[in-house]
Amino acid sequence: MELRQLKYFLRVAETLNFSAAARDLFITQSTLSQQILMLERELNQPLFLRNSREVTLTEAGQTLLPLAKETLRSADNCLLRLDELKNLEGGELNIGVTFSFTSIMAETLTAFLRRYPHVKMNVSQSSMADLMERLSHHELDFVLAFRPLVGNPRIESRPLFHNRLAAIVDERHALAGRKTITLEELQRYDLALPRRGLQARNALDRILAGTGYHYRIKVEMNTVYLIFRLLRESNYVTVLSESTVVGEHGLCAIPIEETNESGYDMVGCVHLLKNHYLKRSAQEFISMLGESSTMLKKSFGQM
Repeated sequence: MELRQLKYFLRVAETLNFSAAARDLFITQSTLSQQILMLERELNQPLFLRNSREVTLTEAGQTLLPLAKETLRSADNCLLRLDELKNLEGGELNIGVTFSFTSIMAETLTAFLRRYPHVKMNVSQSSMADLMERLSHHELDFVLAFRPLVGNPRIESRPLFHNRLAAIVDERHALAGRKTITLEELQRYDLALPRRGLQARNALDRILAGTGYHYRIKVEMNTVYLIFRLLRESNYVTVLSESTVVGEHGLCAIPIEETNESGYDMVGCVHLLKNHYLKRSAQEFISMLGESSTMLKKSFGQM
């Protein structure tokens, strides 16, 4: 059974006239009669009663009529929905983002929603491990996060920018005017650090391994929002990626000198499932992200 045959059947059922239906369909009457006959043979029962004076629907034809209408309506809706997706006039986009990327993507998110208001956006902020797991299960279209230390053979990580660890302080802090700071100097300050497991903390621990430095870690949190609140109300220092403070009023990032060394930079990436279809909306968002003014500044060592 073909959609074309259902379309022909529906027009004959509506006109109850093969000649008129053929004219409406822009086909010959013999072609129309042949297609209806093929449909009847496939269904193994007649759909029309024909005589020299009139055409009427059989019981099978009356049963098929509403089903044919619904099938053709569903097919038209399918084409419409697919066309909407192609032109970004519908659909959903599911993005996973770690905290360091929330400010980076804010400009693109606003611009994308303004350009494509009919695309529903679902943005999830979580740990990198959780987001990668959800990406692997096709719950997310892509993830914005730093490149992991251990790669996943199922995931492709496309670099967006290179980032460094930095000491983050309130703009009134004594360190706020510094261009750089060393790991040795950080021993003099009270620290409020992200808990182990967050990407910036993992990178810091990797750099510190074997250095023998001793730090005054006063607070550890897994919520960066609270760390920022603490920085604004105290003299504490934290260590995060430079990108974390993009768009954060009143906070300064002072790059840590040792992170200039090869192997210590943090590579911001868009993570995708390998050999997996990337929907049109995801392609457009990633393209807009790369062209955003925020990203164009982002060799983050130049901030």
